[in-house]
Amino acid sequence: MFGWTGVFLQVDLSRNKAVAESYDTLLALNYIGGRGFAAKILWDKLNPGIDPLSPENKLVFAAGPLTGLGVPNSGKLVVAAKSPLTGGYGDGNMGTFAAIQMRKAGYDAVIIEGKAETPVVLHIKDKVAEFIDAKDIWGLNTFETEAQLKILYGRTAGVVSIGPAGENLVKFAMVMSQEGRAGGRAGMGAVMGSKNLKAVVFEGYNEIPVAYPKDMKELSAAGYREVLTKPSYSFWKRQGTMSTVEWCQENSALPAFNFREGVFEKANKIGGFTMEKIKVSNRGCPNCNMTCGNVVKDSDRKESEIDYENVVMLGSNIGLGNLRQVAVLNRVADELGLDTISLGSAIGFAIETSQKKRIPEKLDWGKYKETKELIKDIAYRRGFGDVLAEGVKAAAAKIGHGSADWAMHVKGLEVSAYDCHAAPAMALSYATSSVGAHHKEAWVIAWEVKFGRGSYDEEKINKVIEMQRLRGGVFESLVVCRFPNTSLDFEIEWYTKYLRAATGRDLPFNALIYAADKTLNLIRAFWIREYGNSWTREMEIPPMRWFKEPLTEGPMKGAMLDLVKFDGMLKKYYKKRGWDERGIPRKTTLQKLGLPDVAKELEKHVKLSE
Repeated sequence: MFGWTGVFLQVDLSRNKAVAESYDTLLALNYIGGRGFAAKILWDKLNPGIDPLSPENKLVFAAGPLTGLGVPNSGKLVVAAKSPLTGGYGDGNMGTFAAIQMRKAGYDAVIIEGKAETPVVLHIKDKVAEFIDAKDIWGLNTFETEAQLKILYGRTAGVVSIGPAGENLVKFAMVMSQEGRAGGRAGMGAVMGSKNLKAVVFEGYNEIPVAYPKDMKELSAAGYREVLTKPSYSFWKRQGTMSTVEWCQENSALPAFNFREGVFEKANKIGGFTMEKIKVSNRGCPNCNMTCGNVVKDSDRKESEIDYENVVMLGSNIGLGNLRQVAVLNRVADELGLDTISLGSAIGFAIETSQKKRIPEKLDWGKYKETKELIKDIAYRRGFGDVLAEGVKAAAAKIGHGSADWAMHVKGLEVSAYDCHAAPAMALSYATSSVGAHHKEAWVIAWEVKFGRGSYDEEKINKVIEMQRLRGGVFESLVVCRFPNTSLDFEIEWYTKYLRAATGRDLPFNALIYAADKTLNLIRAFWIREYGNSWTREMEIPPMRWFKEPLTEGPMKGAMLDLVKFDGMLKKYYKKRGWDERGIPRKTTLQKLGLPDVAKELEKHVKLSE
């Protein structure tokens, strides 16, 4: 087997046992890797209805056939489990040396189950797995944890860890690496914490098996050179994703005051050009030459790695217009191991709920010191922070008083940083995302702004599906970063060439799209198996705010979504996907994708349409 190592490592923390298991070549060809592997593993190995924070849940770290090779931006790893935040499938990818080291240790995935009696570090060094007492580092933040482990295992070791948020089972705790690299918005850090697993350290000293080493070396070098020639490269190196602040402000898509508005009067104070004035360096994932992490000096005179999502969700969305202060909030969240997107949404929700006098807590927009303390309260589940630690859906259910109307989520996952009052296609991408309201699978808003915002037509549905197949399918299974292609127009043909050099197999782009559709339908089946007859189309209707409360400021003043038109758009999307009006895959669709066993299993939980 080339490209793939052909081996998964099965780890049982309850028994301090780790066993390497070979897997069939057909699994690799059908699911490619990364998200595909994770979805298949969780579908096969989890019983429906388990508590996501129980020992029965599986935490999966999965790579793809290009991970760790000399391919541009290939230092990526998928982390997945049943989500404690949503109750459905959850995953995320992160850039980390752990991705490369896991592959060099000989594994395409590590599957962790059980719960250690006391806190442990899992140390994987080639074919040996050790369970190390972690009592001395339990309670440390993620930066401190990694620093301590690097002292023990060396600077080349790959480390992923959790902070206090994961230890305290905050439902949107992340898995962290390298002081700012994060993965698993839907609570993967909480799953790790529930297993008493403080960190995983990977050390690998083997070569990743490649079919045509000479071709791979030449193609990789050519790819890196090609990235450097792209017209947008120099500006990307200056600002990365931060230029999106100004773009969203110009186009009324910048979340402000808990997504109540699409513009923010202090947007220029948190945008890319302001960032450049306080920037001290760039950081990136391994094997990357278009580093997107902008490191700035924050108000505490410490370094914080910022990008668009965390700046907006901890800036304009909570009414804070000071970039150095926003950077502190971001760094504190990273240290504690909190997802900055869900965190910013939870804080925005809390402030608005306070302003509407639905809770006794006194909170206000743009209060830096108070917000910093609230972040710590969430991570340590103190006072009202304990309510917010459950996520906005659960918090609204507990608070009541109509607060669900401004709880910004889809299927329990908080909306990431694009306001959709005037963006039906982007709202559709949130509605149908595999993990909840996340932008990574179909960042369609730029295309939508360019080609027309008011329509709910078929072209928009087709574009969302096209992007989901590429961004949420191909790149998440290979596993490589999407940014060279999506931000610099690095041609997709490079990846099929890389795949051939790595695996020795001619896998055309259509085969990757087929695998993407297969994986997406398997993930959807996972959700439906969990929810059974409780699953309804209404679960995928975006927040009511976008339908009920028009924008009152900016160039799109007065805009809001039309619920009837959006519902029709959603139904058409389902039809194109081969799903029924509930959003459940039809039996024939699953059969065409080679998933008849999935159809048979699903029929135990819901009635399938033909």
